[in-house]
Amino acid sequence: MRRAVSQSALFSQAKAGPRQEGRVWRIPRPLQGSDTCSCWVSSVNSADVAQQFQYAVRVIGSNFAPTVERDEFLVAEKIKKELIRQRREADAALFSELHRKLHSQGVLKNKWSILYLLLSLSEDPRRQPSKVSSYATLFAQALPRDAHSTPYYYARPQTLPLSYQDRSTQSAQSSGSVGSSGISSIGLCALSGPTPAPQSLLPGQSHQAPGAGDCLRQQLGSRLAWTLTANQPSSQATTSKGIPNALSRNMTRSRREGDTGGPMEVTEAALVRDILYVFQGIDGKNIKMSNTDSCYKVEGKANLSRSLRDTAVRLSELGWLHNKIRRYTDQRSLDRSFGLVGQSFCAALHQELREYYRLLSVLHSQLQLEDDQGVNLGLESSLTLRRLLVWTYDPKIRLKTLAALVDHCQGRKGGELASAVHAYTKTGDPYMRSLVQHILSLVSHPVLSFLYRWIYDGELEDTYHEFFVASDPTVKTDRLWHDKYTLRKSMIPSFITMDQSRKVLLIGKSINFLHQVCHDQTPTTKMIAVTKSAESPQDAADLFTDLENAFQGKIDAAYFETSKYLLDVLNKKYSLLDHMQAMRRYLLLGQGDFIRHLMDLLKPELVRPATTLYQHNLTGILETAVRATNAQFDSPEILRRLDVRLLEVSPGDTGWDVFSLDYHVDGPIATVFTRECMSHYLRVFNFLWRAKRMEYILTDIRKGHMCNAKLLRNMPEFSGVLHQCHILASEMVHFIHQMQYYITFEVLECSWDELWNKVQQAQDLDHIIAAHEVFLDTIISRCLLDSDSRALLNQLRAVFDQIIELQNAQDAIYRAALEELQRRLQFEEKKKQREIEGQWGVTAAEEEEENKRIGEFKESIPKMCSQLRILTHFYQGIVQQFLVLLTTSSDESLRFLSFRLDFNEHYKAREPRLRVSLGTRGRRSSHT
Repeated sequence: MRRAVSQSALFSQAKAGPRQEGRVWRIPRPLQGSDTCSCWVSSVNSADVAQQFQYAVRVIGSNFAPTVERDEFLVAEKIKKELIRQRREADAALFSELHRKLHSQGVLKNKWSILYLLLSLSEDPRRQPSKVSSYATLFAQALPRDAHSTPYYYARPQTLPLSYQDRSTQSAQSSGSVGSSGISSIGLCALSGPTPAPQSLLPGQSHQAPGAGDCLRQQLGSRLAWTLTANQPSSQATTSKGIPNALSRNMTRSRREGDTGGPMEVTEAALVRDILYVFQGIDGKNIKMSNTDSCYKVEGKANLSRSLRDTAVRLSELGWLHNKIRRYTDQRSLDRSFGLVGQSFCAALHQELREYYRLLSVLHSQLQLEDDQGVNLGLESSLTLRRLLVWTYDPKIRLKTLAALVDHCQGRKGGELASAVHAYTKTGDPYMRSLVQHILSLVSHPVLSFLYRWIYDGELEDTYHEFFVASDPTVKTDRLWHDKYTLRKSMIPSFITMDQSRKVLLIGKSINFLHQVCHDQTPTTKMIAVTKSAESPQDAADLFTDLENAFQGKIDAAYFETSKYLLDVLNKKYSLLDHMQAMRRYLLLGQGDFIRHLMDLLKPELVRPATTLYQHNLTGILETAVRATNAQFDSPEILRRLDVRLLEVSPGDTGWDVFSLDYHVDGPIATVFTRECMSHYLRVFNFLWRAKRMEYILTDIRKGHMCNAKLLRNMPEFSGVLHQCHILASEMVHFIHQMQYYITFEVLECSWDELWNKVQQAQDLDHIIAAHEVFLDTIISRCLLDSDSRALLNQLRAVFDQIIELQNAQDAIYRAALEELQRRLQFEEKKKQREIEGQWGVTAAEEEEENKRIGEFKESIPKMCSQLRILTHFYQGIVQQFLVLLTTSSDESLRFLSFRLDFNEHYKAREPRLRVSLGTRGRRSSHT
């Protein structure tokens, strides 16, 4: 302090010239404690001494000289520039890559110190130490650090001065830069002698020799001008290259604003002020928002060169972008229905705008610094439009990206909004990609929070319907798995695949199914080992760096463990697989001995009209059949669910038409065996039961043939009828046997084997449900019960009707034949009895009556044959039509069935449409 005051005094003495007439002023100044310092100043005017002393105190108390900025990026940039200056571009690229890797690892904490040490070691030791040349350098260093805080992003003001100015390059006549507070230059002037006149504070300023007050006014500006006397000359010096200093620019502007006689001439300094206001969305004096064109425009009456006008318009685009983003955030921030994802997006935009405002505060402080100090900072550091154009290049890119995001996200919310943001990460620009990834990490944090809450706790708190899993609270518990939880496909973020979203849905659905349907209250921590959630946006950002491994691993682990636990509960506690096998044995007629014995027991009841049946009687017969067959060894839980069901009765129906077996399902197994599935089982059972009845009828017909053939041997005239009945029954037996083989082995057994393999390999309950539905759909279609096979089913039912007609006709024929045989035997027995008694065996009248009755019976035989021929004709016509439909079927197994039904080409000879090879039939059906 004492030395600085002495130097200031010497400087004042040098400015005042040689000591005059011994007039000496002693100025005491209290310092720390009781210490005082005094300086002897020789001057003409005491006011000058006070002014100079005040200036010295201000200089000593200023903070113009900055310390070294601890900015890792700027030091790295300086090293690269130094390498490029030495024509070592390859080394510069290598250094950039190594620095990037060092920055990504995070091993060292003080990377700036290491880089600064390397930079210091690389400097030439013969060079003198350097200092910051001006505020332009300080501002260039502070701008990228203060302007952005997005991770892994740095602005690159490549045109800003980054190097320090050497002392050797400073002019010996210059008084030093503002960054060094002017102290060193003052000392040099004082030591060199009292005669030299002081120079301007900045290099290149013209030499003037007015009074001391005039020189100080040029150096300190409007803030310090009040300390100078009012009667000093007002002439101002201009800087070199025609650039006015801050004071002259302000005075020129004021003078021109007051001039109303012509077009207003606007200085660049005024435009800079307006631009800084426009950056914030505020109209300036000369640049205002045009409502018609929706852009900022320079006032037409402003007298500006074309270059300045174009530059101002280019800079004002930042204000337009700022307004667009700010308008979106203001509208959406208060909208609660926008949801958590939307609010996170607005918060991310606010964060970026806050960084933008920090940049504007730096620019405002620089402009205020020039105005307050009143120092002409000159070409190197003063704010100009060109400098603003350079310094706002990267912020403009960021605002353009944000504005594009705002446009793309209009009308979107939740996962759809996250997808819109994620779409902008697919760009080749690393800076834009890092910006969007940072925003995406904030936007996706609520989505990932929903997700982890769902897969680890089974809880869904989605008030604004943003998550891609939707819940319907009106669905009852029995339909929880099928209907309560669904996917909102529009809300699935694009960074989550459809397979991942399906697994996420299944995980939470399995947890809720266990708790609500299976009544299993096992904590999820025992089911799922990994319980890491996205507690912060940084966790979300970490997941995005490894979506294919880390995120996929979390989803897969939770999916496999939850699904495995659910299947174990269903199989062990609720015996799902045992119930599935029970369906196969009883409803699909897999338990052969039970079905056959049940038919034998039910035959006396089912031949009666359907209206005379009672369910309790049929239930008793069912229990009898169970106890008499191997079905008795099944689990009591399964037998308890087996029951009799009577279908709706139509006029003329018999018990065979309305009887059906039923299997009661409830609880968790009802999720697999739904009402729709049980209705399919009922349809298949009725079809199989009817086909089984046809087989049962034909068996009775064959038994009748074998028994009655011996009894009717004594009626040779009846042999033709018996032969015709035997031939037709044989055709029907062949048809039914082939159909039974097809249904039993090619449809049921093959489909069941596929179902069982899929169930054993199933990873979740949905796989079991899907495999079971495929199984039912397959047997429905191949058993001709679907809508596409309605014509085939009608023909098959017509065949079944002909079999019943044959049974009725044969019963009538056998009844008439047996009655005739019984009468003949009675007549012969009566004749023998009379002969034994010694009487005539028969009288003429009795013989005539007997012959007449035999003649009437013989006359009825052609009618019987005619009836059988008609029945055969109808049957063969139906079978031929059925075969024709089989040949045109799209199912290959049905086409091969037609080949087996007509293996000897018996029907082919009678039907021309069947005279086509099997391969040609397939090709024909494929074309049709």
